Amino acid sequence: MRSISDTIAHLRGLAGSVDRTAQQAAPLTPIDDFGDNPGALRGYLHIPHDLPAHAPLVVVLHGCTQTAASYDHGAGWSTLADRFGFALLFPEQQRANNPNLCFNWFLSEDTRRGGGEVESIREMIVAVVERHELDPARVFVTGLSAGGAMTSAMLACHPELFAGGAIIAGLPFGTAHSVPEALERMRGHGHDRASLSDRVRAAAVHGGPWPTVSIWHGTADTTVNPVNAGLIVDQWRGLHRLGEPDITERIDGHTRRAWRDRAGRAVIEEYMITGMGHGTPLATDGDEACGVPGPHMLGAGISSTYRIAAAWGIAPAVAPSRPVDTAATVPQRPAPARSLRFDPTTTINDALRAAGLMKP
Repeated sequence: MRSISDTIAHLRGLAGSVDRTAQQAAPLTPIDDFGDNPGALRGYLHIPHDLPAHAPLVVVLHGCTQTAASYDHGAGWSTLADRFGFALLFPEQQRANNPNLCFNWFLSEDTRRGGGEVESIREMIVAVVERHELDPARVFVTGLSAGGAMTSAMLACHPELFAGGAIIAGLPFGTAHSVPEALERMRGHGHDRASLSDRVRAAAVHGGPWPTVSIWHGTADTTVNPVNAGLIVDQWRGLHRLGEPDITERIDGHTRRAWRDRAGRAVIEEYMITGMGHGTPLATDGDEACGVPGPHMLGAGISSTYRIAAAWGIAPAVAPSRPVDTAATVPQRPAPARSLRFDPTTTINDALRAAGLMKP
């Protein structure tokens, strides 16, 4: 039996091998000299060949234990960007800031307008939009887990920057301010439901329209309790002044709810992925397929990456047939059913608890 230190080393080794594969599959270009960078983050770009001026920009925030390259490899964003013509920005955490490579979504100094990691990401966005002549009206942000919670922070602190955001297995903004509080909120405990929307309103003076929000969560997520998905919905329903959902439907065996504004536009949507643990939902076959299953990247028979891009209007609403030359990068057989329930975070958490580094 492995010791705790051996187990953690083994998991980190697996992550390293994924990173190396990702870097070979989709090299990302470092972005330097983008501002003061008070959050001490790294940044990487993927700019498709012959990208036209005024193209959209998607900001992608990885989860804990991941890097920009490994998350791109798993979620397939660069494949989609090459196919449909938009730019990608990947902020990346450093171990000096967080030993598990989590964005510090629970620290006030990193989640306030004008400071910390939120400011570093804002500086990257402004620099990339200007240098590559991108469309400032079509900037979007998405992230998984801690990256999803940081997506909530970016949307709250800088709503004027974003047309839309997508939060995957994340948490609402402003509900934790320390590691113990973060762990409690991840379990679904201690949320102040009454103040959810007020926390966003207090984060920035904003008189314009609010970004659209897409929320994705697995019903079997034991790392970030699915109650958090409903809380994110409530936070943004209050901002958009919406009541009950206008649409409730089943898509590929999963539940989707949507809320429309007065113009009939879906400004909030929520996907609850049946039987899935903690991770980003992938489709491994069909025209929407992109990405590669792995730790936190879970075959679910539905592509969150494609459907998020389609909801933002930067990919067709109905996926066209995939080009033959991309088929080799996408597995041709569906992932085994057990991948829906495999949650690698449980192994990591068990090891941390046994080592006394995480509360039971």
